[in-house]
Parts: sequence; C-alpha cells; structure tokens
Amino acid sequence: MEIDGHTELYGFIAYPAKHSHSPAMYNCSFRYYDMNACYLAFEVAPDKLSDAVLGIKSLGIRGINLSMPFKKEIIPFLDGITPEAQLVKAVNTVKNENGRLIGETTDGAGLFEDLQAHGWNLKGKKVTILGAGGAGRSIIAAASKYGVSKVNIFKRPNATYTRLQEWVAAVAAKSKTEFNVYPYSDSKRMRAVLKQSDILINATNVGMTEQKLPFEEDMLESLSARQLVYDIIYQPAETVLLKRAKEHGCQVCNGFGMLLWQGALAFEFWTGKKMPVEEVKKILY
Repeated sequence: MEIDGHTELYGFIAYPAKHSHSPAMYNCSFRYYDMNACYLAFEVAPDKLSDAVLGIKSLGIRGINLSMPFKKEIIPFLDGITPEAQLVKAVNTVKNENGRLIGETTDGAGLFEDLQAHGWNLKGKKVTILGAGGAGRSIIAAASKYGVSKVNIFKRPNATYTRLQEWVAAVAAKSKTEFNVYPYSDSKRMRAVLKQSDILINATNVGMTEQKLPFEEDMLESLSARQLVYDIIYQPAETVLLKRAKEHGCQVCNGFGMLLWQGALAFEFWTGKKMPVEEVKKILY
C-alpha cells in the first residue's frame, strides 16, 4: 500500500508500546482488503493521555487500541461507550465516528471466540477463572453471551474482594449464567470446583515472569483429560501451568489466540469487515 493524502490512520496507545504485535495484525488486514489505511504503535506517557485524545480527534485518527495503563483512564475522555464496556468499566478499543470517540471492550469476547475457533461448543459449559483483574472481569462479563452455564471465580481475599462480589452480583442479575465468587485461599473448594469444570482459565499474571503455578501443586490432581486449560499469558508461549496440565492429558491454549481474536473484533468494530484471521496467523505464528 502506498501512503497518500487519503490514507486513514489507526493506532495502538500504551506505555510501553514498542513490543506490540498489533501493527502486524492490522496492516495485514488492511492489505488483504486493499484498504488505504495504516496502523502504528504510539508510546504515550501516562500523564499525556489527555494530549493523545486531543490528537486522535484533531488528526482524525479513525480507531485505536489501548493497553495498560489506559483501559480505565480513557473513559472520562470518551463521548460514549458500549454496554459491554460500561459493564466492565474498561475499554480496549475506540472508534472515531465523525469526531465522537466511542469505546468498546473486546478482551473477554476474544477469549471465547478463540475457544470456539478451537472447536469448543461453550453452551452449557462450566468455567473456572483464576483472578479477577481487568482481563478476568472482561472474561466474566462476556461468558453469558457465549452460553456458559456456570462461572466460578477465585480471587485473593483482599480489599477489593467485596467490591468484586457486588460487581459479579450485578452481572449475574442481567444473565442466565450462574456466577460464584470464592476466596483463592479456599483450597478445598477450589479442588471440588476444578473437578467439575470443563474449562479452567488463568487470568492472573502468575507464570509470566516466574516458573510458578497459579495454585498449589496438588491442585493439578483435580484436572483431567476431558478439560481445557487456558492461560491468557502468551509470553512465554508455554507457562508451567500449561506444561503440567498437558501432562495430565488436558487440552491447552495460551493467550495468543485471545490477542488475535480481540483484535479481530476490534477490526470489525472499526471497519464493519471480518478480519482475515488465517492470513493474520501466517504473519504472527
């Protein structure tokens, strides 16, 4: 593609941002559709977010993705957010509609789209989620849309535990899915819940920098070959959890597919077109 005066600009805003796979994903998609558009990564310091938002509007940037530390902080600067983003109270995608900035969240849906792409029928499935930070919340909020029957959440009993319980109760009130919140320290409960689960999702950062499991070693005995274990971490590609779960016969997935599919949903949010996922995979994998 040749950049000219009609080229539309999209981008990624984070701090840091230079590690991002997003430019490769979206520029591949623009080329596939022969769109006169390009995507760049912008490293924005946390105290410069308001300046960046003004830049998006004044320069006519058509859409952006956001990562840490901006997913919550950008909301006051937006002109509107989708019901899904309102529920999660976080945004990872913004589109510019004639100067109006509209926020969306695609993280949680991206994980479930990836599971479906792996052949999992999610209707009626029981899901256990470890951790309830930003990523965990987006997964919790998206679960009912994909037909999940039960979601069990384990969270450390810290100062935000009660707030999580209240938030999950609000999510459950609008859903047919059953939601339960348990303290991470309740090992007996975790063992029982894991045995009954179809899918285990690690939404913590345990395993990203340390060779550790997100729970006690003997918890692995609660896993079996009928289950899928999903770790939202994608660097390293195989965490200790995935390696050990594989030894127990489980199907395993890392978070790279979640990254891909949340991007596919963002691309559709901006352009109305389906991301050419198979073409993008050739670039990323």
